[in-house]
Parts: sequence; structure tokens; C-alpha cells
Amino acid sequence: MARPYRRSDFDVTDTVQVSSPPAVREAVLELFSGTWPGAPLDLLQTALGDFERLFTGQTPGYIGVDTVYHDLQHSQDVLLAMARLMAGYEKSHRDGSRIGWERGLMALVTALFHDSGYIREVTEQDIPNGAVFTRRHVTRSARFLGRYLPGIGLGEWVPVSTRIVHFTGYEIPLELIRVADARDRLVGHLLGTADMLAQMADRCYLEKCRDRLYAEFVLGDIAVHAAAGGVKVLYGSGLDLLRQTPQFVATTIDNRLGKAFGHAYRHIEPLFGGSNPYMDAIRQNVEYLKRLARSNGWPLLRRNPPVFTVLKDPMRGVRALLLEHLTQIWGAPLPAGAH
Repeated sequence: MARPYRRSDFDVTDTVQVSSPPAVREAVLELFSGTWPGAPLDLLQTALGDFERLFTGQTPGYIGVDTVYHDLQHSQDVLLAMARLMAGYEKSHRDGSRIGWERGLMALVTALFHDSGYIREVTEQDIPNGAVFTRRHVTRSARFLGRYLPGIGLGEWVPVSTRIVHFTGYEIPLELIRVADARDRLVGHLLGTADMLAQMADRCYLEKCRDRLYAEFVLGDIAVHAAAGGVKVLYGSGLDLLRQTPQFVATTIDNRLGKAFGHAYRHIEPLFGGSNPYMDAIRQNVEYLKRLARSNGWPLLRRNPPVFTVLKDPMRGVRALLLEHLTQIWGAPLPAGAH
């Protein structure tokens, strides 16, 4: 069961610091070895190191992650959830439907880089922030994976990885994501599930939606954008986004995690004696959010968790970009509550 007072940058069990590459590396390698004893670890270790260098701005040709919601911690949280989902699945399946270590390795590497599309290349320095790529970041991630996988000896998996990464996004309708093997669709469902579980079960999910996801949605022309006849507003402010979050979570659990992904979140349960700490944490987040909405208790959302990007003062920078972008759309002054 999820711990109610877990630390802000730890996983749902409060045992793995998901902001720490060494901590996540240790946990994922242990899960991989325990799931597929004897499988080689070298390629996974290489990918983990390459991920850390890419996201921290040490990879030639790339600037590093600067998105405040989809930061390094988020990707590592997704990776850990993916490793757990596959471990739970393999533990309860002993026949020809098993994933196998090679497909499992490909799936973990895809999870690692599923949000690489937010990272700007050095040729894109005129773009103010990776959040500008929100609407097409998964396609960019697929392109990155297509270039990256052959370099670590996983070139044969490019056609699969570059398709299943789209289970983490909305750029291609799920029914149009074509793969030849049912096991590839399974790991795609697990990947899409891991992405949503890690986000919605985050200890600071509510604050991150209000302060960080809203900013990314503004910069990505999703929250507010110019349209024929005026300005179209989907989310008028961070609080407006929060007010719509309970319905988003309910729809996501029912339609995406449930119907589309075949309740793949349940594959975590063999690792936790039948319980599901991710779903427990999601329910806690939503119930607390509903109580705040009923009582107008928004000031109680005062956690300020660290951000893991390459920027020195990421929140100050993204707020400045947000205000500048909204001013360009609306003109001055901004409508009340529009930031």
C-alpha cells in the first residue's frame, strides 16, 4: 500500500529515490536480473548511462532536459514502474506468452527515452523550452530511438520501439499503432500504463499539475492558443487544470488504462502480494484533490519539490516564458487568473 507521508522524490513505496540515477539503476538492474536470471546486463547499463548524460546535458548535440514536469525524475519513475510491471507479468506467466529478456530490454530502453523528444538539439537553441514540442514530442522520441538503438546493438528492435513509444502519447490513435507480435503490443500497453501510473501516483502530482504541467501546456499551445475568431482556452490557469484533473484521471483509468491497455496496471500486483501501491496513491491524490475543491482549500497545496533539469532556476525561467507566451496571445493586460 502507498505510504501517505513518503518523500517528494521517492517512488510509491518510499524505497527508491526516483530522482537519483544510481538509485534507479540499482533497482532496475535488480528487477531485470531477478526476472531474467543470467540475461546480460551490459546493454541496459550502457543505456542507463547514456540516458543520464542526455538528460543532464552531457551528450554532444543536445542541450539536456529543461521541461519542468517531464524532467529527469519523471522518466526514471516511468522506468521503474515499467520494470515492475514486466517483472510482475513474467512472474505470473510461464508459457509462450512471456515477454523474454530481449524484448524486455528493448522495452526498458524505450521507457528510458520515451520523453527524449522534449530535449532540444543544439541546432534548436532559438526554441525557448522543450515544452514547445509537447504536441509532437513522442514522434521526436521515436526518431531519437531510431537513431540510438542501432548504436547499442538493438537495431533489430527499431521497428518495434519506434511504434510502441506511441502508447505513451496521443499523436497516433492507439488502434492505429501496428505491431506484428502480440507480445509487442503487450509491452506497449505496459509502457503506456507505466507512464500514466508514474505521473498520477507522484507524491506531488497535484502541485506539479498546477505549477509545471500547466506551464508546459501553455508553451505547447495546448492550454491556450489562438484560433479562428479569437483565443481558445482549454485550461485558463493552473487551478483550472486541477479542477479538471479528477475527470481526467477517471477517464484515463477507465478508457486508457482499462479498456485500451487491458487493465495492464494489474501486472504490478504479483510483486506486492496482490495490492497495487500505484493505484492506491492515485486514489489518495484524487480524493485529496476533491476535498480541496469542495472546501476551496487550494492554499494547502504548498509542496515545492525539486526540479531535475539542466536549468539553474527552472521554475523562475518557465514562469517568465509562460507569462511572455500568454501576453503574446492575449496582449496586455492578461485576463484575471490566466497565470
